[in-house]
Amino acid sequence: MTKKRYILSVLILGSLTAIGPFSIDMYLPGFAAIAKSFHTTTAQVSLSLSSFFIGISLGQLLYGPLLDRFGRKKPLYVGLLLYIATSIGCYFSNSIENLIILRFIQAIGSCAAGVASMAMVRDIFPLKDNAKIFALLILILGVSPMVAPTVGGYVTAAFGWQLIFLILASIAIIVLLAVIFGLPESYQPDPNFSLKPKPILNNFLLVVKHPSFYTFSICGALAFSGLFAYLAASPFVFMTVFGLSAKVYGWIFAFLSVGFIGSSQLNTFLIKNFSSIQIIRGALTAMLIISGTFLIGSLNGWINVYTTILSVFLLLCCVGIANPNTSALSLAPFAKNAGTAASLLGAFQMAAGSISSLMVGLFKSQSTIPMAGIMFVSALSSFLIFLYGSKVALKQESKNELQA
Repeated sequence: MTKKRYILSVLILGSLTAIGPFSIDMYLPGFAAIAKSFHTTTAQVSLSLSSFFIGISLGQLLYGPLLDRFGRKKPLYVGLLLYIATSIGCYFSNSIENLIILRFIQAIGSCAAGVASMAMVRDIFPLKDNAKIFALLILILGVSPMVAPTVGGYVTAAFGWQLIFLILASIAIIVLLAVIFGLPESYQPDPNFSLKPKPILNNFLLVVKHPSFYTFSICGALAFSGLFAYLAASPFVFMTVFGLSAKVYGWIFAFLSVGFIGSSQLNTFLIKNFSSIQIIRGALTAMLIISGTFLIGSLNGWINVYTTILSVFLLLCCVGIANPNTSALSLAPFAKNAGTAASLLGAFQMAAGSISSLMVGLFKSQSTIPMAGIMFVSALSSFLIFLYGSKVALKQESKNELQA
């Protein structure tokens, strides 16, 4: 692969990865405006975020088999077209119920981009480079949380929240054209890959039962769910609890995202001196300590807007370091079933994110306690899964090497 083709492929795959986060981040500053427009509460508006997470969780499982059966690009085209149509539908929404439903369908379209991009990383690049490529995708994905909330805040203030969804549709059209003309088909359609329920379930089970997959996909998803707890809680925490404006919230959101994006790029250097398992262990240990401190501070009333920003920044750094490595180790054992494995990986992440975001909405506390508590539970459960599962995965890897 030429250097030009390498860079172009990474940019397009990164853009695909960013569609989902853009769909989340850009409309967060508009929560209050949406609530006012539909004469409802921000808690009710947050259900449109939860429905989006649920849609992505279910859609991931839909696209995995399709990507392995029909190749990567045709299912991707269908998903992007569905996303564009429902984004326009969100613009014309006339009730919160209508918006919640359309966001669910929009998510099903968007997750085609996320699943396809992960599978294509496994197809196109050497296995040893996968963690580095995932880190580069996070760098591109980082445009979303750094730019989208700020843009969303200004667009909402100047033109109304509806315009955000036309902007999202326009972005998807540009990405679709880039995929059509700039990205080769990386996996030839497999007519032998059955789309009947039983073979599909068997393929899913084959992937799930692999120690490396269930260990690193689950511990990665649990760690990632802390990020979703922050996404769901942050509009309320910063704009209601701390009384900040939508514009200021957008700038804080952008700043905090630097932790996630910047730390993910450390993998390029860390992977030269440490194994992915060592990097994950260090990141999860730090995440557990920081989230525990954040929770204790919240319970005792020691937390203010500045300590909240610092705590979340450090926690996002931990997630940013762990995520490329958990993703790479999850997909490493699979070549033939990369689409199925990528869909399950994404489904686990979004399912965990959906649960954590829904849990945020269940708490009535006017403080940072719900966000801090869920982030601590995410870190603790991820750490415990890693401690047990990594030993099993290493034993299986050693066994396979001996048999080979």
